[in-house]
Amino acid sequence: MANIITIEPGKRGGKPCIRGTRIMVYDVLEYLASGMSDEEILDNFPYLTQEDIWACVSFS
Repeated sequence: MANIITIEPGKRGGKPCIRGTRIMVYDVLEYLASGMSDEEILDNFPYLTQEDIWACVSFS
């Protein structure tokens, strides 16, 4: 899971994001907390992977 979560000072206020996107770890955790399944997240954001979701959960 190395290099999935990145922090870039000029992107999203330096908050942790999924590599190469503007989707923050917080966004994915909010989707999960609101009841979205992994499959629903992946359907809505096809450029994300299951490994990305696991990295967000592990990061928190």
